[in-house]
Amino acid sequence: MESPFIPPPLSGLSPYTGSFTQVELQHLLKRTLFGASKDDLSYFGGKTLSAVLTELLNPLTTTPPPPVKEYTTSTTASAPDTAIALGSTWVGDLNNDGTVNSQRRSSFKKWWMGRMIHQDRSILEKMTLFWHNHFATESNDISNAQYVYRHHQLLRTHALGNFKVLTRAVTVDPAMLVYLNGQLNTRTAPDENYAREIQELFCCGKGPDSLFTEADVKAAARVLTGWRNNATTYSSFFDPNRHDTNPKVFSSFYNNTVIAGRTGSTAGDIELDELINMIFNVQEVAKYICRRLYRWFVYYDIDASVETNIITPLANIFRASNYEVKPVLKALLQSEHFFDTLSRGCQIKSPVDLVVGMCREFNIQFPVSTDYVSNYGHWNYMVSMVSNMQQNIGDPPDVSGWKAYYQEPQFYQIWINSDTLPKRNQFTDTMIVSGYSFNGRRTQIDGIAFARTVSNPADPNVLINELIAHLFRIDLSTTSKAQLKRDILLSGQTSDHYWTDAWNLMISNPSNSANTTTVRNKVRDLIKYLMNLAEYQLA
Repeated sequence: MESPFIPPPLSGLSPYTGSFTQVELQHLLKRTLFGASKDDLSYFGGKTLSAVLTELLNPLTTTPPPPVKEYTTSTTASAPDTAIALGSTWVGDLNNDGTVNSQRRSSFKKWWMGRMIHQDRSILEKMTLFWHNHFATESNDISNAQYVYRHHQLLRTHALGNFKVLTRAVTVDPAMLVYLNGQLNTRTAPDENYAREIQELFCCGKGPDSLFTEADVKAAARVLTGWRNNATTYSSFFDPNRHDTNPKVFSSFYNNTVIAGRTGSTAGDIELDELINMIFNVQEVAKYICRRLYRWFVYYDIDASVETNIITPLANIFRASNYEVKPVLKALLQSEHFFDTLSRGCQIKSPVDLVVGMCREFNIQFPVSTDYVSNYGHWNYMVSMVSNMQQNIGDPPDVSGWKAYYQEPQFYQIWINSDTLPKRNQFTDTMIVSGYSFNGRRTQIDGIAFARTVSNPADPNVLINELIAHLFRIDLSTTSKAQLKRDILLSGQTSDHYWTDAWNLMISNPSNSANTTTVRNKVRDLIKYLMNLAEYQLA
């Protein structure tokens, strides 16, 4: 999607003091939730910005019910998947069969999609996906579904907690030990994979002020030798016999720190803590993470003014709070800069934002929660759709995460190309025209039900204006709206009463099938057309 370059706003981190109407509320919710449903807007309507942020930053729970066995399989006789009944959770069940683990990884992705669609009114789901992109792992490479799920729960539990604590936990997380070869890292054959990424991708970044050296990577790898996984308990442990007990010397970037070599069962924890403390003493860590959060919630372009007015003061807050995430998010999301006009409608929706946001904003009805088979089937369809649009949850392209959040100069524009834009339009077309059916249950946008939520759907101008206000962050011109009204709702006529009469007749006499069908089709065509516009791709 080509667009003229527009510099980011010059406003700073001072608290926003302007009007907090539904327009500002919708901007906040569309960035912190996946879409802003009418129920969300109604719930938060009339509350102060401070009150809304307090709720957004304090989720009801970080431990939702785990995924369940919704699949059936035939496996080898040595590892049959019979210990877990259908409808019960497979989490915690020891099973190393490849087919079973493949189906459980798939089950996990469906479950995760369901969590995003049925999220509470908090920033938790957006932050869980943020950390998945940041500490990127690929479930297919990890293979063990228990490791995959536990890694996800680690990110979810710490999503709004302490970044330093999370980094320490991720370092010895079983899934990460598999993914970046930490379990293979020994004193006789140090593996530099994780030691490089904790500096280059997870903490310090690749910016001009991230001056760690190759020697630092080698030294960090030696610090991390000896960590292994227990495939029975699904936990990691330290093996002192595989640990490098020699001192590890770091460069001037880390103030020439020397981490003394330790021996014994506590050596791994002691040296790891010293490594984490050393890395987090570097100023660049806070700046790097604040840049990542800025690109996730605001905009991708960070020029000198944004670096000075936003990133640096945010980083100061981050360090002062000992790397607690909430104070940073609160400062950013209540800032003048965040609510600046130029900060609105400037993001291209990620595939997850498009798909999950559409489900929530149109209040698409899924099967009752007890019908887990049907729900997982419908969630699987949504997983397939976001994957087709190049955002496969659980399996980002590589350890760097999705390119839209780091690849210069395109960033978000990477989401839109000649392959993905038709797929986006085909998906929204399907959901408004025919829906998706699985196990005798259909999920579909109910255009008439949605139109009934408009304040006066019998007035074609009100219907169009409120639809656009709900779905778009950038308004359409008066001329475009008039054309939409005439071509779709009025069938080429010029008087509004053609639509008003048809709508009122449908309400008073729905058994008039010809008129009801006409109205239903016109609402369908209007919504379909709006979702095909470029403006619908923006958040």
